[in-house]
Amino acid sequence: MQEIVVLSGKGGTGKTSITAALATIGKNLLAVDCDVDAANLYLLLNPQNYREEKYTSGKTAFVHADVCTVCGKCVDACRFEAIRYFNDSIEVQETACEGCQLCAAICPAHAIEMIPRDKSRWYEATYNNGYMVYARLFPGEENSGKLVSVIREKAKALAQKHQLDTILLDGPPGVGCPVISSVTGTQKVLIVTEPSVSAFHDLKRIVDLTKNFKVKRYVVINKYDISIALSNRIEAWCVEQQIPVVSKLPFDKELVEAMIQCKSIVEFNPLSEYSSKMQVVFNALLKDE
Repeated sequence: MQEIVVLSGKGGTGKTSITAALATIGKNLLAVDCDVDAANLYLLLNPQNYREEKYTSGKTAFVHADVCTVCGKCVDACRFEAIRYFNDSIEVQETACEGCQLCAAICPAHAIEMIPRDKSRWYEATYNNGYMVYARLFPGEENSGKLVSVIREKAKALAQKHQLDTILLDGPPGVGCPVISSVTGTQKVLIVTEPSVSAFHDLKRIVDLTKNFKVKRYVVINKYDISIALSNRIEAWCVEQQIPVVSKLPFDKELVEAMIQCKSIVEFNPLSEYSSKMQVVFNALLKDE
């Protein structure tokens, strides 16, 4: 079994669109959306969920109004400003609460209880080309890196159960904890960039991060023709780093139309230049052992 993760140093490079295209080229794949803070791969793959589970992440404060004396000590003590006066009572803003438990510890009436955060969900599903595992972290809940680890474990078990050879991971943007959780234990990393100064800068950051992992790295330059000069600079830099550029994908308005129709570009127009180049990328990733 091999795990291939698609990354980008910044959002907006087309990472998820490319992952969706790869996921709809191959057969009997397992697609995983590791961008749990802003999951959207499911919008393009249209999975049919057959399992939904809660994910518990830390705790949040809850004020029992029938016990609370509205003394305000918790309001004064909360450094995150998650507790406030509202309509002559005390209210907790869940998305601001960090679960530190200070308010519960100092409440003289013992009116504050720390309750589990359990509004996040993870799912197992099927889609046209195989299986999918993804999650949606509820706003304000913590440990997105841990949630990535959870769904990756579920994905591996599912792949073994159905004897699937390839797990395709849509990683989160950036270089933070969820990215590290997405890369750990994989064999190949496909980095998606575009010809802009910010994307080139963030490509260097993600390349630097992945040096610490024993993975084969590949680069795709998306929308290369919006600045051929900068695309050439990026390609030359990749050659210096001994990282193969497996494709330079053109800017294609059909990609936008495909997203509007909630389809990958391969499903929307399998005969397009973009789709043909995605087949080249797919072959490079799957055949390079």
